[in-house]
Amino acid sequence: MPISTRAPLAAALAMAAVAAVAGCGGIPAAPRHLPYGERDTARGPADVTAELRRILRRGPAPGGAVLVTAGGRVRFTGAGVSDLRTGRPVGRDDRFRAGSLTKTFLATVVLQLAAERRLGLDDPVERYLPGLVRAPGRADDGDGGARGDGGHDGRAITIRQLLAHTSGLYDYTRDPELARRVFGTGFPEHRLDRHTPRELVATALAHRPVFRPGAGWGYSNTDYVLLGMVVERVTGQGYPAEVRRRIIEPLGLAGTSFPGHRAALPAPHGRGYSSPVGAGGPRRDVTEFDPSFAGAAGELVSTLDDLSRFYGALLGGELLPEALLERMRSTGGTGGRYGLGIHPVALPCTVVWGHSGTINGSSVLVVGSRTGRHVLAYRLNHEAGVDRAAERALLREEFCRRVPAPPSTARP
Repeated sequence: MPISTRAPLAAALAMAAVAAVAGCGGIPAAPRHLPYGERDTARGPADVTAELRRILRRGPAPGGAVLVTAGGRVRFTGAGVSDLRTGRPVGRDDRFRAGSLTKTFLATVVLQLAAERRLGLDDPVERYLPGLVRAPGRADDGDGGARGDGGHDGRAITIRQLLAHTSGLYDYTRDPELARRVFGTGFPEHRLDRHTPRELVATALAHRPVFRPGAGWGYSNTDYVLLGMVVERVTGQGYPAEVRRRIIEPLGLAGTSFPGHRAALPAPHGRGYSSPVGAGGPRRDVTEFDPSFAGAAGELVSTLDDLSRFYGALLGGELLPEALLERMRSTGGTGGRYGLGIHPVALPCTVVWGHSGTINGSSVLVVGSRTGRHVLAYRLNHEAGVDRAAERALLREEFCRRVPAPPSTARP
């Protein structure tokens, strides 16, 4: 999830910079013949560091870091710089914007509410947000909206479809004017603009649906903005409060927060850089901005340690009953692309699960083995320019190659 989200391991950078404010469009399908196994053997840090440096050489990010948890051991490696002006190195405790990884946190809360029978996955959106998803749509999108069938109807869209991106709702981050203001040439002037969830949804509803609900798959940040509103309607509290109560506090994620309208990052942190769509020239510092345009689709701030802990706990069954965790991993309705808040990444030796996220000045990916005992989290301080081949090489190096276990850097 201004969110600028990238498509993990797939879509072109130009699409990612505009369409991916918070997340991931164009997730690769997981071949059915691959086993959902895992290899929890620790890897050699030198090889992972070499792959990280290769990513930095091939893209515009000044710095990056990788944190691996495997077999009870934790390894961290950083490369490049977190601040071009001072030359400050990338730190393990640095806070950064996590973009669409917000979606996995929110999806976990929605599934917990389903386990408590406070909502149903097949309930229509209309039940919780009456009258909101009702708009005629517009026929002049020019980017695929014409494939839709007219207006919107919240009675025909379910909670499950929002979680899986099968609602057909237009992604508000693709709106040309909003994209210009939050990622492009208008960013300097509009970086402190405030946005409300209803405004973001209204932007989406001004465009025709991309397809009928349930008739296709299309990554849409609009889906998760609506889910944030559903959580508030069901619980009486905003989604940040529910995520804090149900996930952040129980897991001790001290570096994780929801900024709301706060433009600055909490300390410690480096800087975030961008090469904006529609504007040439060098990288610019985009560290400070109001992230409310990302909202429930991508406003989260976190650390590599916290994200690794969260995905390990989620995949390991600490946060959801096994039946709901299986539903979360089910990709049957999306052609293998996406589950309910997480997606698979197919590697030669296995399939790993997690999410990617891109927002101005930050690009993040966290994936783990099926049981969560082996997790890789990595981040760059630029939202675009990740070389896909180098990224896949990093994942293959970690999850598919066996080498002797290195000394542990786990914290007491």
